Amino acid sequence: MKQPRLMDQVRNVLRVHHYSIRTEEVYLQWIRRFIFFHNKRHPKDMGKPEVTEFLTHLAVKKNVSASTQNQALSALLFLYQKVLNIEIEWIDDVIRAKRPVRLPTVLSKHDVVRLLEAIRGEHKLLASVLYGTGMRLMEAVRLRIQDVDFDRKNIIVRSGKGDKDRVTLLPDVLVEPLKNQFLYSKRLFERDRGENAAGVYLPHALERKYPNAGKEWPWQWVFPAKNHSMCPRTKIIRRHHIYEKNLQRAIKAAVRELSLSTRVTTHTLRHSFATHMLEDGYDIRTIQELLGHKDLKTTQIYTHVAKRGPSGARSPLDMLATV
Repeated sequence: MKQPRLMDQVRNVLRVHHYSIRTEEVYLQWIRRFIFFHNKRHPKDMGKPEVTEFLTHLAVKKNVSASTQNQALSALLFLYQKVLNIEIEWIDDVIRAKRPVRLPTVLSKHDVVRLLEAIRGEHKLLASVLYGTGMRLMEAVRLRIQDVDFDRKNIIVRSGKGDKDRVTLLPDVLVEPLKNQFLYSKRLFERDRGENAAGVYLPHALERKYPNAGKEWPWQWVFPAKNHSMCPRTKIIRRHHIYEKNLQRAIKAAVRELSLSTRVTTHTLRHSFATHMLEDGYDIRTIQELLGHKDLKTTQIYTHVAKRGPSGARSPLDMLATV
């Protein structure tokens, strides 16, 4: 039997381990760059010296960030350890890209209000969900009907970073807008059922285990796309969730309209959620749980940008006003 091509092998193993399609695309890109960097030599004929040379090249010649270099390293370690079954020693002698300490960009509460008011159409609700729950962009667009609990006022975030589930809060002010969004999603769902369209995408092996689940209401997207499109993995034409880049463009347009001096992304809303929770006196471990951070140190970064909080400090000049 003919051996599958290397890239097909990598793709198959990534899917067996349930990596997201974005991780799949990124890993394949790094593996291709590694192979072309070494004049199309097969990775099994290379090893630690070639990996070290490639990563050093990225840091020294390409001047990539530390996170980008680490991403390339993760892709190559996956290639050798999971696909080729070759164990590579930890690479200590690679020249590391410098990892700068960056504080998160946070909007004031006033600017959050202005921003949300300036975002147009359906994207306003999605942006409100990001700020109101602290969810990441892809966690929000992949939200399914069954994951929103209006009675308990919470949202279950499925397969977040690290493929972990968690629970976050559902703001009171979003209950009615989300119920209206459910009605919109239900209309598209009923239209699809009337046309006998393919069901929505189901994660992992659920589509084989429960072949009709994708056509059931609880599994539908809260934020469905207006039109059908082809699934990049299965090649099936179906209704996917809303295209995430449209929200990014909507936020960019709103920032330009408001002439904000701060660079704002979808992740800025998550940073602002955490910082404002801290300023309002919530325990940092509660915030850690809502954000889904594995390490408390990751959450503690917000103490450096909060106006008030567990680590909030006041200038002695301000204190003079109370004397």
